[in-house]
Amino acid sequence: MLLDHLLARQAGVLTTVQAVECGISARTVRRRVQQGEWEVLHPGVLLVGGHRHSDEARVRAAWLWAGTSAMVSGPAAAYWHRMLDRAPAVVEVTVPRNRHLRPQPGVVLHRRDLSPADHVAHRHLSLTAEPLTALETAVVQPGGSVFLDRALQRHVRFPTLYRAYCRNLGRRGSPRATELIAASADRADSAAERLLVTLLRNAGVTGWVLGHPFGSWRIDLAFPSAKLAIEVDGWAWHVDAERFRNDRRKGNAITRAGWDLLRYTWHALDGEPAATVAEIAGTVAAAA
Repeated sequence: MLLDHLLARQAGVLTTVQAVECGISARTVRRRVQQGEWEVLHPGVLLVGGHRHSDEARVRAAWLWAGTSAMVSGPAAAYWHRMLDRAPAVVEVTVPRNRHLRPQPGVVLHRRDLSPADHVAHRHLSLTAEPLTALETAVVQPGGSVFLDRALQRHVRFPTLYRAYCRNLGRRGSPRATELIAASADRADSAAERLLVTLLRNAGVTGWVLGHPFGSWRIDLAFPSAKLAIEVDGWAWHVDAERFRNDRRKGNAITRAGWDLLRYTWHALDGEPAATVAEIAGTVAAAA
């Protein structure tokens, strides 16, 4: 393979072995490194002068160093699948259990054997498939439920996500993965309502009722004496156009009747529970 073609495909990164295969002697490689023309990113992995040390270059360099049996995983894989706009500062790489590599700066190694169903090749790099990538990234990403919701809208289907979850039970982050799977599977938003009820009970907030009748609708959770209505939205990937319009008609009717209306997503309840409860309690107190 011509060197220019290889560098274009690999964002300016190549291994010493690849350089030799392109007709550059090992002695020439060493000289270019010593003269600062090429930069050593990892043992045996180089960035050729004139190319940026970009996110793509960092991810590709970590994989080339770990070897072709390795897979990029976690948020770095999410970046590669274009689920994230930026690569993380540290690239996670999964290698088989029988591989033993010395840790490298900027790289985290996970030794585990994955099912072939969780492995994919994309843009000349091996990485975890989209369902497992989405789930593992949601477990560690701040605002992980929002990330997973967006992934379900744009990148993966829930059945494939669930199968990836089942194949990897007991792995790191499993309790959080279980929580996210259970919530995202609940099409009736009852998971979000249960979470809200738990938050209010734990905070000692009383005076609310579930499913309060209101015209032809029911308010998800209401404080009738304070005329405060709380509507709980589940995961955006479940919402179709008709349901969206009906929810807005209901909300407009509630406000026209002189009620205060607060709306919360599952993500807000899960990610900002204290702020959510404080807002509800404050609104009830102001009404009193």
